[in-house]
Amino acid sequence: SNKLTVVDFWAPWCGYCIKLTPVIEQIADELNDVKFVKVNSDECVNIVKDYAISGLPCLLMFKNGEPQDRLVGAMPKTNIINNIKKYL
Repeated sequence: SNKLTVVDFWAPWCGYCIKLTPVIEQIADELNDVKFVKVNSDECVNIVKDYAISGLPCLLMFKNGEPQDRLVGAMPKTNIINNIKKYL
């Protein structure tokens, strides 16, 4: 995608992932020029291995199809937005 894409790696057993979901949904509603997708780490083991995801939740930011940055763990909405805006 030509759009900045944020990939949310999560798992249904991950408490922090569950808490972060509504925050990510709010950010997605606010940042229309960013594409957001979710990857269930239990169902997509090969993708998790390809990107060396070792902690959840993990947000991977892609620009022009290339990974740019990763955010690991639960964090405040403002921190996530500020990190995303670096790549817009």
